[in-house]
Amino acid sequence: MKPSLYQTRSGVFALATLCCFLWGSAYPAIKNGYALLHIAPSDIASQMLFAGWRFALAGAILLLVAAAMKKAILALNGKQMRQVALLGLTQTAIQYIFFYIGLAHATGVKSSIMNATGVFFSVVLAHFIYTNDRLSGRKALGCLIGFLGVVVVNLGGGALGFDFALLGEGFVIIAAFVLAAASIYGKRLSASMDPMVMTGWQLFLGGVILTGIGMAGGAHMQALDLQSGGLLLYMALLSSVAFAVWSLLLKHNPVGLIAAFNFLVPVFGVTLSAIFLGESLLRWSYLVALVLVCAGIWMVTRPPVVTRV
Repeated sequence: MKPSLYQTRSGVFALATLCCFLWGSAYPAIKNGYALLHIAPSDIASQMLFAGWRFALAGAILLLVAAAMKKAILALNGKQMRQVALLGLTQTAIQYIFFYIGLAHATGVKSSIMNATGVFFSVVLAHFIYTNDRLSGRKALGCLIGFLGVVVVNLGGGALGFDFALLGEGFVIIAAFVLAAASIYGKRLSASMDPMVMTGWQLFLGGVILTGIGMAGGAHMQALDLQSGGLLLYMALLSSVAFAVWSLLLKHNPVGLIAAFNFLVPVFGVTLSAIFLGESLLRWSYLVALVLVCAGIWMVTRPPVVTRV
């Protein structure tokens, strides 16, 4: 049988790049959402409610699509529901508690760069968990080159600076670690359940948790209108598509290979943040960073050379 689209190298590259583009677009989308809804950096309850609506809606959309495709969305047993609930708690609720708070206290460019540390967490964790996903010298060098890219992308313009705040950059890095660990757990779960159904439920349940946290804190969305509502719908759609495709890629490929594509997120995040948040895009650092990131991905994903004797 021929390998499916999500198993061929070109298919994996195209789908993983699409996911990274969608996630990169989330940085300016969230920042613009804060502005449209008048959510202040200190208003944590409203940030949680904003995130909760996004992910609950994303999960509902994905479950409806799965049902339309004749997938058994209600066929999970008690153990599987508990596992999916744990995934939703970690991959959606806990991760985005740190991410949304961190993003409220840092720029879109800065957050997209710091979030790329999740690649290291994924590759290192996979090295200790999966025997077929070891960290070779080539992968380590590729990760190093890719990380240099996310550092260089911030040179020459002063966007990164030399300051580091736990509530800002620190929370974004914590979110990256939580996502890396939860993604590996999700790969394990996807072996026994449909990735689309699993992703739909974990997004929905995680969104409900975040919504509950926001409402308990007294949050409300008085400024919700057609423009902010459209932005919220876009963010829900990007989450449902990106997480579903990413879960499918993780199910059929090594974690280290897929995780390497996360280096593209800061490139898209920086570019789209510059476009939609009014920051300068014409910097030499962006071009150099793009070359380094692509080189790092190529090194990590390149099949090993077979020596013939």
